Amino acid sequence: MTARRLIIGMMVLMVALAASGKAGDDVDQAMALAGRLSPALASKVEFEVIEADQGRDVFSLESRGGKVVIGGNSAGSMAVGLNRYLNRYCMTTVSWYADVPVELPSVLPAVSEPERVTARVPQRFFLNYCTWGYSMPFWQWADWERFIDWMALNGVNLPLAITGQEAVWYNVWTKLGMTDKQVRSYFTGPAYLPWHRMANIDGWCGPLPMEWLENQTALQQRIVERERALNMRPVLPAFAGHVPGALRDLFPEADIQALSPWAGFDEKYRTYFLNSEDPLYGRIQRMFLEEQTRLFGTDHIYGVDPFNEVDPPSFEPDYLNKVSRHIYESLTAVDPQAEWLQMAWFLYYERKNYTPERTRAMLTGVPQGKMTMLDYYCEYKEMWREHEGFYGQPFIWCYLGNFGGNTNVQGRVREAGERIERALAEGGPGLVGIGSTLEGLDVQQFPYEYILEKAWDYAKTHEQVVNELADRHAGRVSHPVRQAWKLLYDSVLDITPANFAAPLPCSFPTLGKENRPVKYNPHDLIAVWDQLMQQDGDNVPTTDAMTIDLIWVGRQLLGDLFLVEKQQLDQAFMSNDRNAFYDHSDRMIELLSDLDQLGSHHPHCTLDHWIQQARDLGHATALKDYYEMNARRLITTWGGSLDDYACRNWNGLMWNYYAKRWEIYIRSLTSAMILGKGFDKQAATTAINKFQEKWPASTDELVSGTADQDILTHCRHLREKYRPQLDALPPVTR
Repeated sequence: MTARRLIIGMMVLMVALAASGKAGDDVDQAMALAGRLSPALASKVEFEVIEADQGRDVFSLESRGGKVVIGGNSAGSMAVGLNRYLNRYCMTTVSWYADVPVELPSVLPAVSEPERVTARVPQRFFLNYCTWGYSMPFWQWADWERFIDWMALNGVNLPLAITGQEAVWYNVWTKLGMTDKQVRSYFTGPAYLPWHRMANIDGWCGPLPMEWLENQTALQQRIVERERALNMRPVLPAFAGHVPGALRDLFPEADIQALSPWAGFDEKYRTYFLNSEDPLYGRIQRMFLEEQTRLFGTDHIYGVDPFNEVDPPSFEPDYLNKVSRHIYESLTAVDPQAEWLQMAWFLYYERKNYTPERTRAMLTGVPQGKMTMLDYYCEYKEMWREHEGFYGQPFIWCYLGNFGGNTNVQGRVREAGERIERALAEGGPGLVGIGSTLEGLDVQQFPYEYILEKAWDYAKTHEQVVNELADRHAGRVSHPVRQAWKLLYDSVLDITPANFAAPLPCSFPTLGKENRPVKYNPHDLIAVWDQLMQQDGDNVPTTDAMTIDLIWVGRQLLGDLFLVEKQQLDQAFMSNDRNAFYDHSDRMIELLSDLDQLGSHHPHCTLDHWIQQARDLGHATALKDYYEMNARRLITTWGGSLDDYACRNWNGLMWNYYAKRWEIYIRSLTSAMILGKGFDKQAATTAINKFQEKWPASTDELVSGTADQDILTHCRHLREKYRPQLDALPPVTR
């Protein structure tokens, strides 16, 4: 054998061994995922590697030799196949929460006929900067481990991965001469870090504890390691120009400008931007990327969002073009393979300022194909259509679905699915992915699972979507549950999510004014609740997903009743009808109590769970109290002009916070009525604000309602208790 042939043979062998090792890794990772979900799965399923379908991800599913055999071209594709088996054949839903066990039938079923499904788009994106504040600030590894598994099961291969970046920034800023105190005071508190990362606010609820920085570094290392093992490309951050104001003292010649104020925050929380043309910009980018790569590695794709909800120093097209070009050049100077992932939210949020001319200038400052746009809010406004498919840059169609982690019944699911189909037909080669940019997780997963499922070629009819969903929520074929979800899918879940969209109990009490942007017909939702409660006998266990459905719908309906009682209370006050006033005030407080009790049936519908997560992160009492303050403030007063933005109708929060606000309001009206005076709106507002400002800093023991019945019995009791009022709710037409 010649030396040349020997070398070629060795090269072929090395490639084959490498491929074999990768295949083995994929199978091992898929099997490990199945084992984490349930030991029963690990003994029932087998995984095997199959070829990609003309470059597209693919999975297969069949029964063979008494086993369920799941094929895939990668561990990620195998995970999607496993989820298909769990959803369709085992009729179960895997929760994205770690403490919810996977519910399986006692005998795992066989696959009736082989399936082979390919991906319709190469990229499946998930998460939003805001999710880290509204749902994830106090997560530990167990929470992340289940969530990463959930993302893999649902086909996500491009997750935002921004945990732990403050440790990177800490090292960069201190190397540039800032003190420990300056840097940690520049950061916000843990729950507010998303808005610091997006250059909206600095310092709010800080300084950030050093213990936090250290813990989050170790956590991020585990997160990205697991995501990569499951064939995901974690999207890490890069320097977008946001710098500490204190840097001006260290570099007085640097071109650092204050950005516009954000969301009503005081001037001292304002952020600063370093001009991308300044020599210091490239230096900071290099320091950050090199330090981040040292700690967390890289997959060469970076989230860069220089002007999110703040005005750039200039809207001139030439300036915007230069900024994007210089930012991209600073990336590739460090990482020649760098790709830029950019939120298109700014194009919606400031659509009056970002004209086609300005947007084209900004997007074409980056070479074509090197900037991928996340079209953030497509169920409402598809910016790719407003901007000629983003002027040649690829884009990912995204469903937002939730603002602030609000817990109301909302979503534009069916319409979103139909828009995705049109986008796939009309978006051309620029459409490279489907994803979701939800602000908060909440408990109802269906909208997001539905959107991610659209990335695969299932070709389901609307009826199949509803039936499969209902069956896995019921844990069996249930025609009443199918009917309930058909009503939700066809009518109620046809509402565009909106800011401050929670039911009235979570709104600030104001005489003669109600905030109710959700415009479904309540009688459709009543019919949904009735159908969900038509279980096949009292001894049938209620699944976790069905428990959530019952709470989710019930809370909304009790909130609708509260709206009516509040309107009638105001009318009774204005007409000085004291008997009616006292009747309505009593019913309002009773409804708040019942709302509070209803959430007690699921841990993730409780304030106690949220606060306990926060306190568990601290090792000393002072640190536990600090984390609890962050947790309490975010979901109530928030900061700036964002009161109630992240409101939730949770058990514990309903009674300890919202009910107390309503009691102050009712007492103010009562006093005015007894004294024969007009309502002093300012005094009532001042009293409520005084209560609100004290509440986040409190560590008093919480009083929470608990139900002494199972969820199904409890909901049936509430339905009968409020039957006359519910049936009398005025219909809403759209």
